[in-house]
Amino acid sequence: MTLGFSLTDDPWLLLPSTTGEPAQERPLRTALLEAHEFGDLVVEIPTQKPAVLRQVLLPVIVAALGRPADEREWMAWHAQGRWSPEQRLRLDAYLDAHRAAFDLFDPVQPFGQIAGLSTAKGETKNASLIVATAATGNNVPLFASRTEGDPFPLTPAQAAHWLVHTQCWDTAAIKTGAVGDPQAKAGKTTGNPTGPLGQMGVTLLAGRTLFETLLLNIPVGAPPTSNDRPQWERRDSADPRSAATPQWQTRTPEGLLELWTWQSRRIRLFAEQTDQGPRVTRVLVAAGDRMPHTPEAEPHTMWRLEPTGARAQAKDKRGTSPRRPLRLQPGKAAWRGLDALLAPERQARDAGDKTSGFATSKLLDQAGALMFELGENYPLRVELSGIAYGNQSAVIDDVMFDDLPLPLAALEAGSDLRAALLEVAEQAEQLATAVNHLSADLRRALGSEPIPWDKGQRPGELVLHALDPLVRRLLAGMRGLQDLERIEVGQLAWEQLAWRRSWDIADRLLQSVPVAAYAGRSTSQGEGKPDRIHRVPLAEASFLRRRAEILHRADAARRSPRSDGQ
Repeated sequence: MTLGFSLTDDPWLLLPSTTGEPAQERPLRTALLEAHEFGDLVVEIPTQKPAVLRQVLLPVIVAALGRPADEREWMAWHAQGRWSPEQRLRLDAYLDAHRAAFDLFDPVQPFGQIAGLSTAKGETKNASLIVATAATGNNVPLFASRTEGDPFPLTPAQAAHWLVHTQCWDTAAIKTGAVGDPQAKAGKTTGNPTGPLGQMGVTLLAGRTLFETLLLNIPVGAPPTSNDRPQWERRDSADPRSAATPQWQTRTPEGLLELWTWQSRRIRLFAEQTDQGPRVTRVLVAAGDRMPHTPEAEPHTMWRLEPTGARAQAKDKRGTSPRRPLRLQPGKAAWRGLDALLAPERQARDAGDKTSGFATSKLLDQAGALMFELGENYPLRVELSGIAYGNQSAVIDDVMFDDLPLPLAALEAGSDLRAALLEVAEQAEQLATAVNHLSADLRRALGSEPIPWDKGQRPGELVLHALDPLVRRLLAGMRGLQDLERIEVGQLAWEQLAWRRSWDIADRLLQSVPVAAYAGRSTSQGEGKPDRIHRVPLAEASFLRRRAEILHRADAARRSPRSDGQ
């Protein structure tokens, strides 16, 4: 029996209606043509969303319509709120022309796979191999209810999501050696890096509808080469960059379309007909193309710029300054990285080799340039996702995701709002440090050593957790604010709330200290220096003084004659 599942016309994308109706699975054609009628894409885990957008939705749009030539054309598209009749016809015609390339089980050209991919011994593996959250090999979650030997049948819709997820985020290390791969040895291919998205923190922009989200993630400007095509258009075996055979290469992508649809693995899905319909039960995952580095054309990552000296000495052959994609840190809220999110690319270009630090993503930089056209109150959201790998990147330790409301005005270099938000993030970090110092002083007063910075949980983390909802509320509330006086009012309100929240944590530490600590302890400061005395009252006074310095607006308001004495 011949199985078939068309991503173009069979439902697999879970999308809610903008009118509030429950999410339903839709085919690719409907999702694209009626994108203005849908809200955010619903996925099983957050890292599936950038995979679906980059491997399918965005490249179809750009391949069919091209990219807006400049910001003016981008705004013309956006102002429509939906695709124009002409754009709909072009999208529809493109999907018709390439319909066969989007069949998940096509015997000749299955989407994102290699037809006939096999090993010398004909082995296959459980379908759970491509499911990042399932137990497989060394990647076994603690207290997992399944084992690697349990059947793990996937519906075609699930298989499509995990297929593109594997191309973007797969773990590194050894992969199965496929017949036809000249670099496979003893049935294995070694040295495989993670999928391309696994090497960076992914920064997606989200709007009010799927249509707006898609546009926000398309960079403007003509492509640098006319040879840039998505992977399904490179299936001609005569194409030296084709991903239609088990052979793979180490190279850089031709352009944005190839970058988005990069085939980092050679995969084959094995499906069978069941009483519940077609199910993918076995898979084969082999080595795929490798990038020597993340291209600077990558629009979905923030960048860490090399220090001044290294940047001056390590320029590549093209004469551009080196930069590395910025990775997310497990357990760290996105707003704690506002210095990178709010570092405009144009500011980094102007600085040249005179400075080091960060550059935000090209798409965030583009959104900032469109601030006045979109409107200061535009409800832009930034979604950050990433994967933390362990044991030589062969297993997944953690999946990271955060979602931030971001005022567009904050993306303008030198704006009062940008300075205010950076100050708020810095104040939160300083309050956490002040509480950590209080904890260290109290432990010394008891004759104990402070908690090491890299071991255990220090109380400063509790401060950051308590301040998290306040910062997010402030980010949403600052939308549309340009007047310095109103910004100052918002900062004062934040400081007054932070004043109480940080004291709540500090007071808990003080309440837990036994009476013996009030007598204090002395510690030697070295030869010729007087001993240092550690007592609870001194530790408390030091914290209160530091808090007043950090939250200087709240402190000044308390000291004002008009203050209520809080």
